[in-house]
Amino acid sequence: MANHNIQEKTDYIDKEMQDSSVGEVMEFQAAPEKERQLLWKLDLFMIPTMGICYMLQYMDKLALSQATLLGLRSDLGLVGQQYTWCSAVFYFGYLAWSWPTSYLIVRLPLGKYLAISVFLWGGILMCHAAAQNYGGLITCRFLLGMGEAAVAPGFGLITGMFYKRGEQPARQGAWFVGNCIANLIGGVIAWGIGNCSSSLESWRLLFLVLGAITSGYSIFLFFVLPDSPATASFLTETERMIAVQRTMRDKTGTAEATEVFEWKQVREAACDPQAWFLVLYTFCVNLANGGLTSFSAIIIAGFGYSDFKSLLLQMPMGASQLVFLIITAAIATYVRSSRLICMSFNAIVAIIGVVLIYTLDDSHRVVKLLGLAFVAAFAVNIPLSLSIVTSNVAGATKRSAVSVSIFAAYCVGNIVGPQFFYASQEPTYSSGIEASLCGLGIGIFFLALLYVYYMWENRRRNLVEGSSVVEVIAEEEKHRTDKQILGFRYTL
Repeated sequence: MANHNIQEKTDYIDKEMQDSSVGEVMEFQAAPEKERQLLWKLDLFMIPTMGICYMLQYMDKLALSQATLLGLRSDLGLVGQQYTWCSAVFYFGYLAWSWPTSYLIVRLPLGKYLAISVFLWGGILMCHAAAQNYGGLITCRFLLGMGEAAVAPGFGLITGMFYKRGEQPARQGAWFVGNCIANLIGGVIAWGIGNCSSSLESWRLLFLVLGAITSGYSIFLFFVLPDSPATASFLTETERMIAVQRTMRDKTGTAEATEVFEWKQVREAACDPQAWFLVLYTFCVNLANGGLTSFSAIIIAGFGYSDFKSLLLQMPMGASQLVFLIITAAIATYVRSSRLICMSFNAIVAIIGVVLIYTLDDSHRVVKLLGLAFVAAFAVNIPLSLSIVTSNVAGATKRSAVSVSIFAAYCVGNIVGPQFFYASQEPTYSSGIEASLCGLGIGIFFLALLYVYYMWENRRRNLVEGSSVVEVIAEEEKHRTDKQILGFRYTL
């Protein structure tokens, strides 16, 4: 869905620019040095702006886990699996609003829509502080999921409008760094708030502070986040023309090609082995993500650390993510056919971490903490998997169908995963740890199948067509997919 939305929005911008400038954009020829300067300017402005927002989003997700160490469960009288459902229902809201937001982000001013969404999600997070029981908290969690649903697809749209296809994977990884920083500093902020003297319970104050910061940042976004390259206030008029021109010349299809919804491409996606391998991989690994994100603070406390120290000891998870993100992103960028290998490596590191947590006793709590930091490594596969979809799924409708399916698998995995973390097993959560281990292991299995499939299909096509590779963009304009373009070669 995100790729279809990117093209639809880009086509609208193209038409707007051509109508207003009577073809001046396409006739304008920028010097390579000017384009390099523009790219540098875009990186300096757009990447930090999106990265900070993504950081706030993940900090707000972590807040529920941190609030458990500040007395949330006892104050609200949560019993049994009620906390588990409060964790999982966030993704019900996320999934429920994903379709409406995919419609709105291509029909409303994008920057303004995202800023308003961020403002509302910050306000909903502050409403968590007013919850008095399980019903109030679970309602807030559902609404928070709806509020945050616009961010990832919206940033995908912005990345697609401002950057060429070859530039997009690195930029997706760049704003994902915000996720790592959230893990690094989120615990420190929670620890500081927990040690404040206040008439409010510490967990209520945590939600109020984080929500206020998020809503405050949305005001900044409202005025600076551009709706399109043609309206970017931080660019000069000439730079805007260059920005529009470079994406117009690099787009993945014409307006005519993307305005037609191809049901045959949907059917092809439903029968495509690569789509199924990606969907099943995403579901399996997010069994671990859904549980360990929501229960990480409780698990750390179970190692024998105090509640306040447990908040600080979430920092190694962020450091681990940052290290593995840099390593694997660099390898995937400079070493050919290494993306799936890098993803498998990150998942294997996470499995080692789960094994350390599961097999060692509390006398090895430092090693178990290191294991939990290793577990976080698999999360950096998100930008790599996005780049695989961008590179290996041709056809606008098919790419949209695969993207939506992967997103649904992500949400379902995050809903199912916490259900294995039984309240009766706190704080070790043996069933949850076992489910996470199985999910990661099966996820690697599907990555291996995908790797074998790509190798087999590339070799088959080389035997039939030779080793020549066609221009995919031109073929997509003819409503053709990666299955139909025999000159297409899959990126491993």
